[in-house]
Amino acid sequence: MTSRSRTGIISVIAYKEYFMTQDEMKKMVAEAALEYVEPGTIIGIGTGSTANHFIDCLAGIKHKIDGTVASSEASAERLKSHGIPVLDLNSVDGLSVYIDGADETNHHLHLIKGGGGALTREKIVAGSSRKFVSLADGRKLVDILGSFPRPIEVIPMARSMVARELVKRGGQPVYRENFVTDNGNIILDIHNMEIMEPVKLEEELNNIPGIVTVGLFAKRPADVLLLGTEEGVEKLK
Repeated sequence: MTSRSRTGIISVIAYKEYFMTQDEMKKMVAEAALEYVEPGTIIGIGTGSTANHFIDCLAGIKHKIDGTVASSEASAERLKSHGIPVLDLNSVDGLSVYIDGADETNHHLHLIKGGGGALTREKIVAGSSRKFVSLADGRKLVDILGSFPRPIEVIPMARSMVARELVKRGGQPVYRENFVTDNGNIILDIHNMEIMEPVKLEEELNNIPGIVTVGLFAKRPADVLLLGTEEGVEKLK
């Protein structure tokens, strides 16, 4: 768009329509997730950029909870930096809620998680919680899972064997170089594999020797999905 000033000089007026960034959507759903924090309880905390936003939001109400259980060393350190108590899962009876992000989700709230490599502990903490609340921006919602490479945690000596088994099933496993999980294992990221039956595939992969955890949360899907969109937070159950 251009305009002419009184001096006759043409100036260019630059403007653009504002769109929320992915990070702003993550912050929005992180704030909305505070609704699921029950006072006087212990809550499970996920790992990754969205979980980090939630931890920052949680700091404002940390006096209302009895503590947290973290799904990774990185999340534990961030919680502690805010003065939020971090407990050992073995020392608690259970968790009221587990709050974490997702790398991909379908409309059944089956998730692909573990892009940050914490999938085993994420699945343990999720399984110890009465409710699982997942947070994501709208671009993570898909009809068929599999566009995001599915991470699988593997015992190091089984890497080649597990990779061969995954190739037989149509996947393209890629070794995540220079990465070791908090449990001392390695990650294979599975590319180009549409997941038509998430629960069945999770059960099948769980039976391959050497696989510790599959980054597919279908047998224990989320109970609630908070989805960040341009129009606000959309809630799916």
